[in-house]
Amino acid sequence: MTSRTLRQWQLRAAFAARLSDMYGREVPAYTTLVDVSREVNDDVLRARGADAERLGSIGRVTAERHGAIRVGTPQEMNQVARVFGALGMRPTGFYDLREAAASAVPVISTAFRPTDGEELARNPFRVFTSMLTPADPRFFDDDLRARLETFLAGRELFPPELLALADRAEATGELPEAEAEDFLRLAVRAFELSTEPIDQGWYATLERVSAVAADIGGVRSTHINHLTPRVLDIDELYRRMTDRGIEMIDTIQGPPHWDGPDVLLRQTSFRALAEPRAMRTADGDVTSGSLRVRFGEVEARGIALTREGRALYDRLLTQIDQEAAARPDADRGDIARALWAEHLPATERQLAERKLGYFTYHVVPDRPRDGSRPPADVGELVDRGWLRAEPIVYEDFLPRSAAGIFQSNLTGEGARNNDHAGTAYDSAWLSGAIGRDVLDPFALYERQQNDSIARAARALELDGALG
Repeated sequence: MTSRTLRQWQLRAAFAARLSDMYGREVPAYTTLVDVSREVNDDVLRARGADAERLGSIGRVTAERHGAIRVGTPQEMNQVARVFGALGMRPTGFYDLREAAASAVPVISTAFRPTDGEELARNPFRVFTSMLTPADPRFFDDDLRARLETFLAGRELFPPELLALADRAEATGELPEAEAEDFLRLAVRAFELSTEPIDQGWYATLERVSAVAADIGGVRSTHINHLTPRVLDIDELYRRMTDRGIEMIDTIQGPPHWDGPDVLLRQTSFRALAEPRAMRTADGDVTSGSLRVRFGEVEARGIALTREGRALYDRLLTQIDQEAAARPDADRGDIARALWAEHLPATERQLAERKLGYFTYHVVPDRPRDGSRPPADVGELVDRGWLRAEPIVYEDFLPRSAAGIFQSNLTGEGARNNDHAGTAYDSAWLSGAIGRDVLDPFALYERQQNDSIARAARALELDGALG
């Protein structure tokens, strides 16, 4: 009898589900967040019908999760890449939270996620993964850097058995059922909250620099930092969570709620909870303490913007900051909505026409034939009913929003010495450090759009490229 094998997407779906179950046991408020998200999604689906699924089927939205983890070294990031590589997830995007945060957040990040459209439709699980930057002198002096690097070099986050199974799954694209079970068990265990006592003095030393640095480098393990369901109406979810007595952070990060197309990503979370942790004192005694490092985040995803669209978004954020500073009594949300209405297209069609958003294009199969030849322009093909445009979902993250979530859940501002120049990191550096390319999200969206246009041109028997 032949044993069953699990393909990468099945491993990914199973890992996401088990991680969610584990996190719900460890952080019960996360289960409440998932329940409320499901309630809101059901209500939106009943109210809006098919329009509610414009950016993904309700099945996909309900199952969708992103997680967040933090590691300390390029070697640990490389091992994370191997574990997620087994799940068909590739490093995508580079995020420098050091520059996006006013508080001390000494990390750079990438997101591991599927990149193929079919794989995303099967299960779009993604993990935002941050790495500490001990070499940045704005946060760590020479002595603390040396102590921190020694500490990080002496720990093991992922057992060799897990890494061997991960390499096998990545190389073959699947695992036999028994090995798949071992892989999933070990992978979920690697992200559980450890019960090992924490060196109280060492943790406090790092916490004075940054609560994020302490969470990464002050313990001998890693853990899932937050897990995020997707919701179709994040403003309504915020209201319902607050009504249930769960303390949310002050704002919803990202674009404002407005009457036009949803773009990019909106995020919020409940505040980090005080969780009991064992602490080892300087004299070796173990006492009971608590730390606030884990929280529950929720997201609403919109349309992926082109480079031009993203540049416009960033300019609008700067303009919002300037106007809010000049008018401290004004509501920031009102300022943002007014600027959005002034500068952003009010319809998907205009978003596509101005080349600010990414779309896929599909031939309309039942269009009445009148004997005319289809035009060679994508916009005209859509206007005349030859093609329909479907928005591409934004699958990635926003550094300012991520930093805003981090900051809202910190226990303090930390310390940052801006008399020093920051150590330079970029996507190419991270690619070299982890031994695999960090992919450009814009290139992925553009390829998805261009492939759909090429298929449409072939189906319509158009000889040249569509404009």
